[in-house]
Parts: sequence; C-alpha cells; structure tokens
Amino acid sequence: MPSTDGSGAIGRLLSILAILTALLSAVVYTVEQNLESFYVFQTDHLHDLAKRGIAQHGNNTRGIVEYIVTELSDKVPGHINLEEDWVFNNAGGAMGAMYIIHASVTEYLIIFGTAIGTEGHTGRHTADDYFHILTGTQTAYVPGEYEPEVYPPGSVHHLRRGDAKQYKMPEGCFALEYARGWIPPMLFFGFADGLSSTLDFPTLWKTTRITGREMIGNLLKGKL
Repeated sequence: MPSTDGSGAIGRLLSILAILTALLSAVVYTVEQNLESFYVFQTDHLHDLAKRGIAQHGNNTRGIVEYIVTELSDKVPGHINLEEDWVFNNAGGAMGAMYIIHASVTEYLIIFGTAIGTEGHTGRHTADDYFHILTGTQTAYVPGEYEPEVYPPGSVHHLRRGDAKQYKMPEGCFALEYARGWIPPMLFFGFADGLSSTLDFPTLWKTTRITGREMIGNLLKGKL
C-alpha cells in the first residue's frame, strides 16, 4: 500500500503557507488603511523647509542641506541620519548620488542629485514621491504631452503612486526627495541597474548597508 506520509506533509506545508499568506494579507491591509498614522514627516513642512533653506543659502547646496538636516534632527529626533555619507545611485537609466536622511518601511527621505546632469525613467512605485528642487532645474515628460513639465528651485514634482514619467536634470541639480507609502518594493527599482548594468557591487553593498541600518533602527524604535 503506498505511503501517504509525503502527501500529508505537502498538505500541511500548503496549509501553513495559506495561513501565513492570509495573516500577511491582513497585516498589509490593516497598515494600508492606516498609513497616515505611521508617518513622521509632513509634506507641507518639507516644502516650507526646502523653500526656507533656499532663501537662506541661495545656490549654496551644501548650506541648504545642512539647514534642512539640522531642523529635521530637532523636529523628529532619533529618526534622522546625521552621517552625511553619499553613495552613487543608478536607477531607471539615470545616475546621480544620494544622502539617505531617513529610511523606514513607510517613508524615505534623501538628498538626490548630480553636479553634471542626468536623465532617465522615474520608475512606477508603491509610494507617492515628492521631489523638492533645491538647486538647478528638473524637467519631466508624460506620453501625449507636447511640452515638458518644468520644476525650478523651490518647486515640488509630485509623482503619484503608480504613475511613471521620463525625467531630466539637464545640468547640475539637487533635490530633497521624500517618498511615503510602501518603501521596500521600491528597492527593486533602486538595485536593478546595479545588478544588471553597472555591476558596481561596492555601491550596492554600501546602499544596502545604510538602508538596512536605518530601516532596522527605525523598526526597533517602533517606527514602521
């Protein structure tokens, strides 16, 4: 008579996977309905802060960044990375560098930019992205339009969750980039070029180390 141990084990495994999937779905649904309660940054404040930094320091990007980080460290202490450790960022065909100010499951805040210009695909993300231009200009394009969107210093380019655009920073441009929503799925876009094109593994490791450190650190503080 054939043994039923194998089929029984498979059945138990499938039952466990079904239960775990149901639990994960319930957690995701619950968090999705209450995302606002997990945010520590406010879009209006970040826009105002960026404009005040520009007014205070003009084209001095370093001064603007220091102004922004100093105020944020006072406003949301414990959730700001004060170690200004820049790392290359290749995503969607564009290349620049970033300073990760905050990274958690539901938010990230970085300074992103380049001194020589770049162009690429924004990606289609699981979070709303707010690109606060600090110095330089960014342009964007969506299919069907005949004129570019133009974002000068002090403006905000809001890329809504699920949307995608072509974007360009024709010359030097730096921005305070804030994303709110589901951040982990965005990491695949951030790592794709490094894994398939540049093969810059030291940069991938450094990005993973900083992002992981900040995300885990915020989780340990109760910040999802």
